[in-house]
Amino acid sequence: MRNKYLTYICSVRRYSERTCEIYREVLEDFVRFCDGSEDFAATMNVNAIRAYEVYLFDTRKLSARTVSQHLSVLSGFCRFLMKEGVIQSNPVHLVKRPKQEKRLPLFYKDKSMEAYFESTKGDPEFGTYEQKLNRLIISLLASCALRRAELISLNVGSVDFARGTLRVKGKGDKVREIPLIPSLCEEISLYLSAVSSLTDDAYEPSAPLLRTKTGARLYPVFVDRVVKKELAAVPGITVRRSPHVLRHTLATELLADGADLNSIKELLGHSSLAATQVYTHNSVERLQNVYKNAHPRAKNGGKNGD
Repeated sequence: MRNKYLTYICSVRRYSERTCEIYREVLEDFVRFCDGSEDFAATMNVNAIRAYEVYLFDTRKLSARTVSQHLSVLSGFCRFLMKEGVIQSNPVHLVKRPKQEKRLPLFYKDKSMEAYFESTKGDPEFGTYEQKLNRLIISLLASCALRRAELISLNVGSVDFARGTLRVKGKGDKVREIPLIPSLCEEISLYLSAVSSLTDDAYEPSAPLLRTKTGARLYPVFVDRVVKKELAAVPGITVRRSPHVLRHTLATELLADGADLNSIKELLGHSSLAATQVYTHNSVERLQNVYKNAHPRAKNGGKNGD
């Protein structure tokens, strides 16, 4: 039944490869906890789920966030078991989730990103292939708010130069279009010209847009290394250097500049507005700073009178 569920989420629900791997690992861990038993009609009960939660906290020393993720996986599996008639109700619903500390999205400051693009600008006609590739990776992540997997999956045909748009396939194979600024279109065009010196299929629509020197499609660790390397010496960047922080940065700046949440939601490819609303915190923080610096009563400590 476990393998049937994993096949279902990968093939029917079309969860990402990484998500399917997480589900597989959690279910394997739960089966080991239950002494290898796959009699889920017997093991999927409130007492077992609670005991598993305690085990994750006390023995595995996992964080509240990770424990909650384990419970979410088990809850999804229980819903599947209910549809299959193996169990009658979802026992995970009766287990209280651990309280998690709210994590706010990190982001880079405008000046930091401007410093990076200025320092790597150079003459677009020159520069090594690696330099062109690395800069384009940062440009696409920073200008289009792409997820790492979305960046990797881009093909040459994903770029519509005539319309100035990028076609992106996100989570659950949902497709969205992202506008490209003219300078980014030009940068992509120059990069493809460099690719043409390495391979004969540089302009094939089905070919990977971004490639290693050997012509292979990029992979997650490659992208992570490029982001860390490129942003390592940028002034003002003191938080974690990762593709996702670049994604957060654009969302934060758009909101600060007056973009509405629904538009940002569409750009990011979020399925719900709730996922986008976390970016409002940074805007409120900026508003508080403006208030403290400009409001007449705030400047004198909030006192009435002169």
